[in-house]
Amino acid sequence: MPRYEYRCRTCGDTFELSRPMAESAAPAACPAGHDDTVKLLSTVAVAGTASAPAPAPRAGGGGGGCCGGSCCG
Repeated sequence: MPRYEYRCRTCGDTFELSRPMAESAAPAACPAGHDDTVKLLSTVAVAGTASAPAPAPRAGGGGGGCCGGSCCG
């Protein structure tokens, strides 16, 4: 279930709620009981150790994409 971050306009507290996406726009009261809250735009951080394979060299030399001159004629 997604977590959404909210900020209370009354007390300034920031808090998170886990709720279904269908309820993401529903009003949320802060833990202190205030109803004047706003949903914050959150960024997603993804961490991992997997890496993409290196691209294979192109036929005909070059090997730097446009920066290497192979596609700029």
